[in-house]
This record gives sequence, structure tokens and C-alpha cells, in this order.
Amino acid sequence: MAPPEGLPAEPPRDFTSELEVLGERLAEAERYLGREKLEVRRAELEAEAAEPDLWNDPDNARAVTKELGRVAADLDQLEGLRAALGDARALQELVEESAAAGARDAALDAELVETVAALGSRLHALELQSLFSGEYDEFDAVCEVHAGAGGTDAQDWTEMLLRMYQRWAERRGFTVEVDEATEGQEAGLLSATFIVHGRFAYGLLATERGVHRLVRMSPFDSQHRRQTSFASIDVTPFLEDVSSEVEIDEKDLRVDTYRSSGAGGQHVNKTDSAVRLTHLPTGIVVACQNERSQHQNKAKALQILGAKLAERARAERRRELDALSGERVDNAWGNQIRSYVMAPYQQVKDLRTNVETGNVDAVLDGDLDAFMEAELRRRREGGP
Repeated sequence: MAPPEGLPAEPPRDFTSELEVLGERLAEAERYLGREKLEVRRAELEAEAAEPDLWNDPDNARAVTKELGRVAADLDQLEGLRAALGDARALQELVEESAAAGARDAALDAELVETVAALGSRLHALELQSLFSGEYDEFDAVCEVHAGAGGTDAQDWTEMLLRMYQRWAERRGFTVEVDEATEGQEAGLLSATFIVHGRFAYGLLATERGVHRLVRMSPFDSQHRRQTSFASIDVTPFLEDVSSEVEIDEKDLRVDTYRSSGAGGQHVNKTDSAVRLTHLPTGIVVACQNERSQHQNKAKALQILGAKLAERARAERRRELDALSGERVDNAWGNQIRSYVMAPYQQVKDLRTNVETGNVDAVLDGDLDAFMEAELRRRREGGP
């Protein structure tokens, strides 16, 4: 739109300082990701992957190709951002030149604004990686949701949580594999076990571990009274092979087979070959219904059991270290980490970080990133 006669056109927005800041952020990202080391490591892995006898050892081959994919993805991301920064700087020069020549191009201005905003968003996503410091943060995640206090409402809430995490995973391009779902007495689920496959799935979902509280007008109450219900999520890193950490003796297992049915059939395949494993020394129970054969279900259940036993061993080691450094004091809310209030007002509030929103529907539809990132930052700053 042209300015009124007699008034000069507004000068183009100067993005010089913003582009300098973006360049500094990118350089910092290259430092903490160790770009030079990544380039050396990629060359080493490419050489290993090119060996003709690589697949003589399938486990090693999978490890090599998986690491190569991750290293290459980090380098491609850095190279793409470096190229995008160069494009933005070139576009800024074109905008300045056109304005100086008196032939300002509004479309060029809009393209520059969009380019700089997109570059900032991409850098923000990359910087999130700096918040991951755990040994298993990059791994897939085994998740379990369980109904708590609240009767049928709590069981319905458990199913709502399962859907929330499925939608969140879809938003990030992750995949979800529901391995077991136990129906509620009237509605919803008593529990469900699912695996989220995607880079940093465990690091992100570990921030969700704990009790989630829902307040709403109960659809299961004939008088439609307000009801408070609880459900919890537990998260364990999923390792394809934990044989180096734990050893499972078949004599320590009780194996039960059954048929999945009822509401759980919405989430898993109905077959006659569902398997439930009980690890007798620890009492840990794992079930799998998703595969088509009893053998496959047992193999997947053993993988999940192995991951849980390995996490149990790591937790015991952490408790030993905590005992040496002094007892920790739990916060006043215990394990309850977040409240979802749908009546008498609309609010989701995280009780650890105080991040909140009034858009409850968006959160239940998987919009969880702000809560996860805030918790990751709190932990990096030394929060319990």
C-alpha cells in the first residue's frame, strides 16, 4: 500500500542486529553440539558402514547405522541453518538496495520478515537439545498410564491422557505403539502401556512423569457435579537390548496368556495371544497385546520388562548416591505435577514451573511442548 502523497515511505525494517544475534546463537549451537567432533565421527561411521562384513554382526550394524543417522541429522540441521542464515542476510541486502533505489518491494519485505521468524523458530528447536543431559534422553520411551482416585472419572481421565500423548507424538512426527490396554469397569481405561518412538522421546516424556489431576463436571454423575480425579504416567527409556545391564532368568517369570477384549480393543489388536509376564523377584508386571502371535507378544513384553528392570537398577543406584549426599525434601504437592481444570474455569497449570494456559482443549489435544520445555529448563537450573 502506497503512503499518502507528500509523506515519505517508511524505511524497511532493519534486521541487521537480529541477524547478528541469530548468527551468534547458531555459532553457540555449533559449539555445544560439537560440530567438528560430529564431522569426524560421521566420517568414522561412514567408513564402518561401508565395510562389506558390517552385517555379519547385526547388533553392531544396527548400532552403527542408528548413530550415523543421528550424527548426520545433527550436521544436516546445522548446515541447513547456516545456509538459511546466509539467505536471510542476502535478502536483507536486497531489501536495503531496493529501498535505496526508490523501488521498494513489499513482497520482498514480507519474505524477509517470514524468513527471519522461521530461522528463529528453527534455532529455538535446536537449542532445546542443549537441555538434554541424561544418558538415555535420545532414546524411545516406554510409558504407562494408570487410573488413580476418582472411580469411573479417573478411568476416563486415563484414556484421555493416553490420547493426549498420542496426539503430542503425532505433532512431533513420532510414532506410538500401544502394547497393552486394560479397560475400565464402566468407561475408559484402568491402565495402558505404550512405546513412543522418536529421537529424544524419553528426554521429553520424562518431564511428564507423575500424577495428573483433572477437575470437571462429571459426565458420569447423574447430578452432573464437579469431580476431581487422578491418573499417573510413568516413563522408562526403551532400550532394544539391556542384556548388558540386567539378566532375566526364565525361572523368575510367571507367564499368563489371555485374550484382549472390551474397551482396550480400541487401542490394541484383539487376539488370543496376549501375554502377561510377572517378574517374581520384583513383582513387576508387563503385558503385551499388540502383536499377532504369542511369541511376538512375549518377546516385546520381555523387552519392556528388561527396560523396567534396568531403570529399577539405575534408580537404586541413584538412591544410594542420594543417601550419601543427604535426604531430599519432597515439595508440598508430592508427585502431583499438573492440574487440568475444566470447571468452574478453564486452566491447565504445572505446579513445578507455574506455566499455565487457559486453553485446556489445546493441551488435551497434545499441545504440551511449553510445559515440557519449562520443566527441562527448571531441571537444568538444579530443580528437584
